[in-house]
Amino acid sequence: MNVLLVEDDASIALVITAALEAEGFGVTHCDSIAERDRLLALHRFAALVTDVMLTDGDGIETIGQVRAMAPDMPIIILSAQNTLDTAVRASDTGAFEYFPKPFDIDELARTVRQAVGAASAKGGTEEDAPVAGLPLVGRSAPMQAVYRMITRVLRNDLTVLVLGESGTGKELVAEAIHQLGQRKDGPFVAVNTAAIPAELIESELFGHEKGAFTGAVARHIGKFEQANGGTLFLDEIGDMPMQAQTRLLRALQSGSVRRVGGREEIKVDVRIVAATNRDLEPMIAAGQFREDLFYRLNVVPITLPPLRERADDIPALARHFLQLAAVEGLPRHQLSDEAAALLSRQPWRGNVRELRNFIYRLALLAREDAIDAESTASLIQQTARADAEAGSAGDLAGSVAEWLVINRPAPGTVYDAALAAFERPLFTAVLRETQGNQLRAAQMLGINRNTLRKRLSDLGIDPAELHQPG
Repeated sequence: MNVLLVEDDASIALVITAALEAEGFGVTHCDSIAERDRLLALHRFAALVTDVMLTDGDGIETIGQVRAMAPDMPIIILSAQNTLDTAVRASDTGAFEYFPKPFDIDELARTVRQAVGAASAKGGTEEDAPVAGLPLVGRSAPMQAVYRMITRVLRNDLTVLVLGESGTGKELVAEAIHQLGQRKDGPFVAVNTAAIPAELIESELFGHEKGAFTGAVARHIGKFEQANGGTLFLDEIGDMPMQAQTRLLRALQSGSVRRVGGREEIKVDVRIVAATNRDLEPMIAAGQFREDLFYRLNVVPITLPPLRERADDIPALARHFLQLAAVEGLPRHQLSDEAAALLSRQPWRGNVRELRNFIYRLALLAREDAIDAESTASLIQQTARADAEAGSAGDLAGSVAEWLVINRPAPGTVYDAALAAFERPLFTAVLRETQGNQLRAAQMLGINRNTLRKRLSDLGIDPAELHQPG
């Protein structure tokens, strides 16, 4: 069995050839699209392994020519253009697999063997135009793994569970799966299950009939029905109350929902993408999350890396956020390489969300067109001091105003977004004031002590760390 290798880097071609020959394949090598097409016209090959950027053109854009000459031949695409756009373009060709460079040569050889073994008659696929405005940024190895997983779920409706720390961009993954997948013409509906009061979550998800409960003055269409034909993104699924988990499981199993107070079973056609920053398996052991729901959601897990594990992406992310800030009306700036390097060395415990907020603040406050390391370091220090003094009264109105400028929440979401943003510093400030005493803190806040304890646990705040005896 012969494999056609199209690669214009001689050293890479030599390594790939040796690996494939070790698998028992014969290898024919060329370095151009023109020579590729000439060889395909003359010979039949078991598989094609091709680079994207070749001496005479784009290997992906010309896959249609390959399909016309060898419609059943599996294709494996290699590329040093390690962006989600490239991964999606490769997937759109119907390629068997896509490998960003650098890649594991043994994995490539195994994949070629699998592709040849699994080869079956397939018609050509129409090439889609590259999709603009892709939401994910980064070319690091951890993000390449994410891109590859995304491309594997674009041509099916498998349920996806996105895992990762808070602020890593889990909703962006859900948006990418929707925008690039076969449901892109349907609605994308996102719901943060942690932001909805427990007594209202079933109504929000499944809807309610008029008169179903006090205050239900009209029929309400739930998120499942709103997402019909598209994608429903369930964020913070680990915070969903057990009763709602049971009804969610039933909806996923039956493909239908029943509005609160209603009797009719309503069929819905939705793709589910769920996300959580919590470790669900210990929650299952503790009886806080349904095991059967976990397995129903965890069909295809995609784990987003924290920003500290992809520091190489920080300069590109920072410049991307500066561009977005300018589009949204903030002053336009350039970021120096020194400033970008400084940003790459910061811990960013709040991950991409924290970096984005910092860059928007930097765009708002910087006076020079080119932002240098000195002004960046100054704002980093100011931010660190502000975080350290989070317990002081401060200028709350000014903080809220700055938060609104930086985050620009959509109309109708301001309250929930502001609550999520200010809840942690509020609880931290009150607990410092009460020397970590939760009962006094709950009394000061005017909430139940058990409610405070649960929210502290959800937010990962340890009251003991805030006990500062005088």
